[in-house]
Amino acid sequence: MIANELKNVYHQTKWALVVRGLLSLIVGILIIARPMSSVAALALVIALWSLFDGAVNVVRSFHVRGIVQHWWVLLLGGIVSVLFGAAALYYFPGLSLVFAVIWTAYWLTLSGVIAVYVSFQERRSGLSWGWTMAFGIIAIVGGVIAFLNPAATLATLLGVIAAFAIISGVFLLMGAGRMQSLERDLKRAFPTPA
Repeated sequence: MIANELKNVYHQTKWALVVRGLLSLIVGILIIARPMSSVAALALVIALWSLFDGAVNVVRSFHVRGIVQHWWVLLLGGIVSVLFGAAALYYFPGLSLVFAVIWTAYWLTLSGVIAVYVSFQERRSGLSWGWTMAFGIIAIVGGVIAFLNPAATLATLLGVIAAFAIISGVFLLMGAGRMQSLERDLKRAFPTPA
């Protein structure tokens, strides 16, 4: 019966949200409680992700070889990723952490440069451009600071990850609570026959 299937889906979804919410809260709290272990974990995640992603791209490149003209680009990217992952494990945790800092610094700087460019385009078009320019300047300064102060960059990255984990955990648990009330509504709308 559709009503029973719908009840089951709501029940399973509710418990999935509870489990994900609790895990997110635990991860966020552990990052705050054990920052040095969290830095090592971040380095390990970067290395393992690179290995996994590279291996998948290598395999995928051979699968699409017959239909994609430039399949070798995917193969090359996969090989580079696998080599980086292996080097990151060998030089653990240094290489992964350097990668995280440099990636963050470049991302901030490039985002800032693009925002400054966009602000000039907005100004030429007669649009409001001040906030875009302010964002661009702040991002460029942030990129420079990120590059010059790697420890602060890593601490900030971990803080952002911890905050995201805690906030998403709270919202997932709130969603589970909402699912509980929807489940009650469904039980009232479709009572189980005796």
